[in-house]
Amino acid sequence: MTVVASLDLQEAWADVLRRRSSLAPTLEPQGEIFSRWAATSARVTPLAWTAAECRRLWERGVPLAAEAAPSLAVDDVEELVAAALQMASGVREGAADGITRFARSWDRGEITPRSLLPSRGRLGVVPESVGLAPEVVSFAATVGLRPLLEAYFARCREHPSDGVWTLGVCPFCGAPPGWGDIVEDGRRRLACHVCGGGWFFSRAQCPYCGNAESRSLVRLEPGGGEEGYSITACTGCRAYLKELDRRVRWNGGPAVVEDWGSPHFDMAARRSGYWRPLPSLIELGM
Repeated sequence: MTVVASLDLQEAWADVLRRRSSLAPTLEPQGEIFSRWAATSARVTPLAWTAAECRRLWERGVPLAAEAAPSLAVDDVEELVAAALQMASGVREGAADGITRFARSWDRGEITPRSLLPSRGRLGVVPESVGLAPEVVSFAATVGLRPLLEAYFARCREHPSDGVWTLGVCPFCGAPPGWGDIVEDGRRRLACHVCGGGWFFSRAQCPYCGNAESRSLVRLEPGGGEEGYSITACTGCRAYLKELDRRVRWNGGPAVVEDWGSPHFDMAARRSGYWRPLPSLIELGM
């Protein structure tokens, strides 16, 4: 049975704009993404694997998409990918030529929707000759794939991966985490912006490189006096993750909304020399 792969987060985004009214002019351009996600009319057949089938892969450290990738038609993602690249070209200095080469390769079928799926160590595989920065490719993949992958993995997300999946990448699509939530029992639940998945991961370990040395895991002060928000960073791989303690701020919005609505936290992390693999539109221009 096919379902429409639309994703409506517009109300949650509007709430962020109200809460952070001083940042609204900076944040508002990202609203186009949420509008386009809500208007998506592509249809997808959800993956109907059983809990046992999912567990079989997770026990081997293999995300579901590695052996059960969705069938993605060009028409299903082209408008979203094109919009993402157009937005990126407006904020990313020097990206125009690479985006033009990407578009030509896309038209020739050298880059396909499948090229944007997560693979080992990165999100999206594009020929080096295209000359497009990995962070721009990651942004385009996130915008282009999110509604479809959220619908595709919807049934499998009912199967718990707790105690089976121990890696820092998403157990469903294989992408790196874009956000972290501290839930009621104190555990950290990582969130995937690419497919909407979530999974528990140790708070004493870096989800990006696996580092578990306590001396190498630091907390950065995001500033702004917003209770419940924090930034964790790894001095080993220099990657950072923004987090929200839902016990303190129980009415926080969806992960991708909270993430894209807090660029001031990204500025704080970048000033300290840290990076992350899934940048927002605003970060592409930093």
